[in-house]
Amino acid sequence: MQDSKTLVEQAQHAIAASSKTSPTEAGPGERARQPATDAHIDALNEAFALFRINYHNQYYKAYSDTQVLNQIKKLWLDSLTQFEPETLRRGARKVIEESEFLPTLNRMIRACQGDPESYGLPDTHSAYVEACRAPSPKAAQRWSHPAVYHAGLASDWFFLASSPERVAFPVFERHYQRLCERVMNGAKLPVPQPPALPESTEKPLSAEENHKRMEALRRELDL
Repeated sequence: MQDSKTLVEQAQHAIAASSKTSPTEAGPGERARQPATDAHIDALNEAFALFRINYHNQYYKAYSDTQVLNQIKKLWLDSLTQFEPETLRRGARKVIEESEFLPTLNRMIRACQGDPESYGLPDTHSAYVEACRAPSPKAAQRWSHPAVYHAGLASDWFFLASSPERVAFPVFERHYQRLCERVMNGAKLPVPQPPALPESTEKPLSAEENHKRMEALRRELDL
């Protein structure tokens, strides 16, 4: 394990670097970081409480200094607010179930990201392509997972169809990843319901009636 001085220095460098970047900025392939909420702080404190109980000796060796612990928490909070509070709790449980060692921030991030495929969720780009290619009516299609449909709906179908991928994909990605988090946290998304068929069908117009309507339309449009 690293000594307290090393941990403090690493935390200070990371915090200094993060302070130069806007909280909502994200690099390629990264999710935008959101401002920390009280719920995020509570979830992170719960995660560290689990670490203290599960990794007792390792924990107290790494965080014997209150200053170290507070700086590490600040660093983690800055990086982990990209996830929902419940996702932080799930990530912490996953870590203690799978590892004998006190986790690094990188390990915690990977635990929070989870494994969407194990929940039947396609990867983000495949989901985006599926949403863009689905014909109308959207709700009547057979979706690989309801999250794909709901992400497309939240992104706006016309926007997805009319915008280039470099513009549309980040919007879809943001909605889809949030929905994936909800699914991995136990939420059940409603299955899209196809539009109901009309109770009665209109009688087809005769050729003469169609001709009259076309003539009326031409007069109206001055064609």
